[in-house]
Amino acid sequence: MSTVMELILVIPILLISLSIHEYSHGYVSYLLGDPTPKQNGRLTLNPIAHLDLMGSLVLLITRRIGWAKPVPINPRYYQNPRRGLMLVGVAGPASNLIMAVIFSLVFKAVMFTVDAGSLNSVNPQISDLQYVTLNFLYLAIIVNLSLGFFNLLPIPPLDGSNILRGVLPRNLDRYLNKLQGPIGMVILLVLAYTGLLWQMISPFVNLFLGILI
Repeated sequence: MSTVMELILVIPILLISLSIHEYSHGYVSYLLGDPTPKQNGRLTLNPIAHLDLMGSLVLLITRRIGWAKPVPINPRYYQNPRRGLMLVGVAGPASNLIMAVIFSLVFKAVMFTVDAGSLNSVNPQISDLQYVTLNFLYLAIIVNLSLGFFNLLPIPPLDGSNILRGVLPRNLDRYLNKLQGPIGMVILLVLAYTGLLWQMISPFVNLFLGILI
């Protein structure tokens, strides 16, 4: 598949995956009593409300990892702020992993029709529509697995940092706080530029890809 075709297929995957990811954060926070996501118009699947220019460009370039505009939340509304932040943090990556499973089931269903059609066909070739559909679903699985495991990294501002904060003793918060803001973003950009970021998450992506496909 050409790079141009892959980019064309990745764009709708990007819109779907990032929108559901951020919506999941907002919805869980809303369930925990926080009206902030709704007040800021983020309890929506409209991609325009969630897209971040830089994060979208990174995802288009890498076709694997990227990020959306963070959903504003207020942990003071939670009965247990640390637990609440952890649950909100889990929601985003979990939504991507669930989507990867759903896309894999559809992928297998399409593959079944391809195999069945080939067995009964004089010319057992995959149609253009089947070819594009299978590639779309395959990319959707990879992108969602990549987004899920990428966001689980315990580096602020990624979701993994809030998950880690929820399980670590409070006296260790200061170490995560030091990575908040530009320092964490610089670390992520350096890891992405050197290729170390993909090396960190690719074993998990490939493992689950093998299980799902």
